[in-house]
This record gives sequence, structure tokens and C-alpha cells, in this order.
Amino acid sequence: MSTMVERIQAALKAKKISWSKAATSIGLSAQAPSKWKKGQISKENLEKLADLLGVDVGWLLTGNGDSEQVSNKKEDSQDNVKDEVTHSEKKLKRIPLLDFVQAGLFHDVGYDGINSIGDSWTTYESHKPECVFGLKIEGLSMAPEFMPGDELIVDASLVPRPGSLVIAQEIQHGIARTTFKKYRVIGINEYGVDVIELVPLNPDFPTYNSTQIDISIIGVVVRHNREFKY
Repeated sequence: MSTMVERIQAALKAKKISWSKAATSIGLSAQAPSKWKKGQISKENLEKLADLLGVDVGWLLTGNGDSEQVSNKKEDSQDNVKDEVTHSEKKLKRIPLLDFVQAGLFHDVGYDGINSIGDSWTTYESHKPECVFGLKIEGLSMAPEFMPGDELIVDASLVPRPGSLVIAQEIQHGIARTTFKKYRVIGINEYGVDVIELVPLNPDFPTYNSTQIDISIIGVVVRHNREFKY
């Protein structure tokens, strides 16, 4: 689950609570989730929602940690109700934080000494940890779900699947540019190779097609971190 919305939906499903029921349970209108599904929810309401669903607010927000890092499982007895707390045993790992130009130079062999713009941290676990890096979003092609300044965690060792969110390099007229898009397979060419599209979530931006330009996949997005205004 790479987005906050997907994590909320998974937690709702686990608790067998509808979106509208969750909203009214924390004192909001049944229409409030229409904004949640666009990633628009205040810190206060996110904390209330996490408490209702029995999950860690940090997990809802960033995907870091375990969905049951803070669980509010209650065991009813004749005398009392006991709260159980489960802590995640996953360790934070340091990874390089890159910009889009640097990501374009990132190869499947892993981080090759390019000067990063900083460091990031994640609990994401890969079978090739040297292939994991952070990336700051630039531009609005994936808005409103992904906004400039949001941070992505990318695994360059993964093979994209239809529907994956990917970091890719597209080459037009000899100029290479790195982009963040949704990966879509639309057919197979005469050589048995997938014909793919790189699709923006924002319809104001163009879709790229591998029959028209050269496309190479740098990595698959596995986490999405966003800071909320307070």
C-alpha cells in the first residue's frame, strides 16, 4: 500500500467500517471522506481516525512501521478492559535522498556514488537494500494525490506490474528526462515486448507511449510520505 488513502481503506476494511460511518463516528459529516480520498485530511482528524481504527497514525500518514504498531484490541472481561500494545520490530534504515536528475542516473546495481541531496529513512525492506532510495516529487503531473515536496521511497530492484507507480526515464529527441508516472501495459509488439504507457494521474499532463519514445524504468515506488500542515 503506497498511499495514505490505500492504508485508510485497508484499515476500514479490517474493522468492517464504511467511509461514511468512520466520518460520523469521529464527529464529521458523512461527506467528509470525499476529501480524505484526495489526501485532504487534517492532522487532528487523522489522529481521531487512527484511534477509531486501532492503528498507528504514523503508519496511516507515511506507511512507516506496522499497521498494528499501536493496536487497541480490547479483551472484555467481567472486571475490566485490557489494552494491548504491539511494537513494530522493523528497524529504520538510512537511504540516499535524490532529486529527479540524480534518479535518472540511478542504475539497477544500486547507488553509485552520486552526491545525494540528503538522507532519508525508511522501514521498507528490500532483498536488495542497495537499490532503495528516496526521491522528492517535483511538478504536478500526479497531483492531487502526490504533491511537490512529497517524498517517495523507490526500489530499483523491482519489476513493475500493470498499475505500478514507477520512476522512469523517457528520451525524446536525444534528451533524457526522469518522470514519475503510473505504469500501464497496452499490448505486445512484434518482438514479444510489452508496449507500455506512462500515465499521469493529473489529466492536464501528457501520457507517454513506448512506441513513440524510448522509455526505461528506473524503479517502482513502494512508499509515499507526506507532511501535513499544522
